Amino acid sequence: MMNKKVQIDSEIIKRCQQGDKMSFRWIVQTYQRLTFSLALKMLCDEEEAKDTVQETFIRVWQHIGDYDPRRSFTTWLYTIITRLCLDRLKSIKTIVPLSDDEGVLRQFAADTNSQRTLENKEWVAIVRMLADGLSTKQRLVFTLCQLEGLSSEEAEQITGMDAKQVKSNLYVARQTIRQRLTELGYGQD
Repeated sequence: MMNKKVQIDSEIIKRCQQGDKMSFRWIVQTYQRLTFSLALKMLCDEEEAKDTVQETFIRVWQHIGDYDPRRSFTTWLYTIITRLCLDRLKSIKTIVPLSDDEGVLRQFAADTNSQRTLENKEWVAIVRMLADGLSTKQRLVFTLCQLEGLSSEEAEQITGMDAKQVKSNLYVARQTIRQRLTELGYGQD
């Protein structure tokens, strides 16, 4: 089934490269949730995330001719949105947890309903609380590997970091988040 998706993507991408706007619409519809999810977790701001997703797809359309079909389209797309998120984070400076973010985290942690889905505002609050104290690179690698479920190799391709940098940033991010959770009363004794 995975090969069929790759084949469909390849055909759709070829059509996009020839200027087919309907094919591009399919790409946007297929990948907008994925890009929004990453942007929201990175930026911790719903409006900034929406703007970044829009800018991402503008860049994809403008540069679809540069796409190398030997690479995964998703990895290429993640690379674009990641760079845009990093640019926005530089201009935003720091993301500071709000006073009610801790309450959201505590409420989510206390909820025993495993079917619960997080709303955007809840995701933002939780990520803001956990990411407090992480560098931009640490937050990026943590988001890609832990929250988005990508492999270290994919994170390397997306970020341009080598394996050692990805592992190091991920390790520090995990340790910092573990410490943050302990400070909030969720650590293991």
